[in-house]
Amino acid sequence: MGRAAKNYACVGFFAGEALRGDSMDIYKRIGMVCGKIPEGKVATYGQIALLCGKPKNSRQVGFALNRGLSGEKTNAHRVVNRRGILSGAANFETFDMQRLLLEQEGIQVTWTPKGWQVELKRFGWKSTMEDAVMFRKLFEKEGI
Repeated sequence: MGRAAKNYACVGFFAGEALRGDSMDIYKRIGMVCGKIPEGKVATYGQIALLCGKPKNSRQVGFALNRGLSGEKTNAHRVVNRRGILSGAANFETFDMQRLLLEQEGIQVTWTPKGWQVELKRFGWKSTMEDAVMFRKLFEKEGI
């Protein structure tokens, strides 16, 4: 199954699912998903949104990470935009902190005209349908 088909299957898995509880539940989900990004890998805002069951909410993922709404131990440095560009400089103490943290984990970060970039094919987290199922069960268990 191709990547687009896998993403479509994941969207279908969460289709029609409304968030239970209060409006902060999406931020709890974001924190839980970001906490599972493996060391030495990065995920995109859209990928996090998809695994949270809200595939059209990638900007909300960025907002949550920027404002610290998803918790302190979120691994926000492992989240990049869909092109692999580091776009979270405002979330860190210094402009290059995200790059430094990624490089400490062995992720190669290269300067491009658009900014610092990670090669997603090499360092991207390849989340699976099994991950989506695991997160859905985790969200249900937590009541979110």
